[in-house]
Order: sequence, then structure tokens, then C-alpha cells
Amino acid sequence: MVVPVVAVVMIVMMAGSALAYGAQPIRGFSDAKVRVLHASPDAPSVDVLVDGAPAFQDVEFREFTDYAKLRFGSYNVQVVPAGETAPVVIDADLQLRPVRFYTVIALDNLAEIEPLVLQDRNFFVREGQSRVRFVHASPDAPAVDIAVAGGPVLFSDVEFKEFATRSVPAGTYDLEVRLAGTDTVVLSLPGIALEERTAYTAVAVGEVGQGTLGAVLQKDAQWPYRVKN
Repeated sequence: MVVPVVAVVMIVMMAGSALAYGAQPIRGFSDAKVRVLHASPDAPSVDVLVDGAPAFQDVEFREFTDYAKLRFGSYNVQVVPAGETAPVVIDADLQLRPVRFYTVIALDNLAEIEPLVLQDRNFFVREGQSRVRFVHASPDAPAVDIAVAGGPVLFSDVEFKEFATRSVPAGTYDLEVRLAGTDTVVLSLPGIALEERTAYTAVAVGEVGQGTLGAVLQKDAQWPYRVKN
């Protein structure tokens, strides 16, 4: 299933609101974990402030940070050029649930930069399987399919700011990013190794028009349970 950004943000906000009126978490199990991906192709390295305090510093384009632990609740998140206090290019409020993992992606070109907030599925993956979430974060790329070279389409018709998740047999794949519904390959990704019982996030980044289209593959978690910190 392909999920648009608006739906994700609404889910995160509603989940946080529901917590306020429901049962409280057990003491010691109330932390959320948050990480950031810099996917804005023309933005400089950035610092990320949480409630005004530095949380991630000097994050470069295509870089995933480690997870940072935060107690559940509401936070203000701001993004500024690395080493500076202004301009604030992203200013957003996040609601975090306990015992949840989140990825905040700074995407689009600098003039239109915005956050895409995803809740990470860092839980059980079956034996013999890998779970892959694909995120389309290339601002000038049309809708795309992700396919095995000479094989099946794994993700179809994913548009900018959308994502999709599926499980596949663990192994090494030669993958292709294609224009949706066609055999036209815009990016080849040979030798992608997906380990057993491991969750990944794959993100299309860069720009077609600038010749910088690429992909970032991040290991999210692995079983026996171990989160990529």
C-alpha cells in the first residue's frame, strides 16, 4: 500500500492525542526514539533543534542520524543551517507515542523544504524474510516503480512524498527504479544485499534534472532484536 504524507502526519498527531486520554505507559517503557534523514538536495548541512536544544548536528545531505531517545509527548522541532541559529527552514510540532520509533525526513528543495514524519515498523520480521520500506524523496522525479532486474515489480506507482512497505525473501538483488508503468530505467541499483530477519528503509534522493538521483539504504532493526543506533 502506498501512503501519502498527509495521512502519515495525521496518524502521528492522532496517536499522540489518543494517548492523552488513554492508559499511561508503564514506568521505564515510555520513551520514543527519533532519527532524521537529510533528503533536501540543495540544502546545506543542518542542525536539528528539539525544543530549542541541539539534538542532531551537522547532518549532511543523504545522511541518516542515529536514533535519539525522547520521552513521549509533544515537541517542537526546528531545522537550521549547521552552526547557525537562523534561518529556521523547518518549524514543526511532533506528537510522539511511547515505545515507538520515528523517522523525520527533511525533503524537497530548500525553498519548499518540509518534514515527512514516518512511524518505523521496527518489530518482528519472519525467518527467511527482509522487510523493506521505500520512500520517494526526489522532488523532480515522477512516480516510479521499484523492480527486480528481469523480475517482478516490488513497489508500483510511488509518487514524491509517498512510501510503501513489503516483505521479500532475504538475498541479494539487482534492482531498478523505473518510470511508473514502463520499462524505462532511471536508476540501476545492483547488488543490494538484504539480510534475513532485518528491516530496512530505502529512500530515493537527489534530482533527475541535476543528474544526482540516487538511493540511500538504511538498516533499521534486526532479529534477534537489535535496533540500528
